[in-house]
Amino acid sequence: MIDAADLAIVNHVRRDGRATVAQIAASVALSPAAVSRRLARLESSGVIKGYAAIVDDTRAGGLEAFIEVRMVGAVDADQLADLARGIPQIFEFYNVAGDPDLLMHLRVGDREELAGVVNALRRSGKVAGTKTLIVLDSWSRT
Repeated sequence: MIDAADLAIVNHVRRDGRATVAQIAASVALSPAAVSRRLARLESSGVIKGYAAIVDDTRAGGLEAFIEVRMVGAVDADQLADLARGIPQIFEFYNVAGDPDLLMHLRVGDREELAGVVNALRRSGKVAGTKTLIVLDSWSRT
């Protein structure tokens, strides 16, 4: 369980993953040593899973897309999660309530590569249907 100070640190890191311990400490009114200890605990407990750059895929080249997946009746979501882990273009996987069963977020170089990912899912025998959504523009609070 995290307290208010931990939450303030997490929110600061969400906004600026490159902030120094001193910068975080100043913004949350704690000493750098206390922030450093809390960051280490948040990282080791898995609250903070890592730090990443936020890339504008439009400028970097390629396509960003979501694939809605409907599973074959007898298939477990864990089986499709394992399949998705083996497809490097898929970087987020969501098991969701309602229709569709799953949502996968991916980045590809072009439409042909996107078609290859969709076809790999369809050929697996674990997917009843897919719907692909290509991202035209996006924004994020992070």
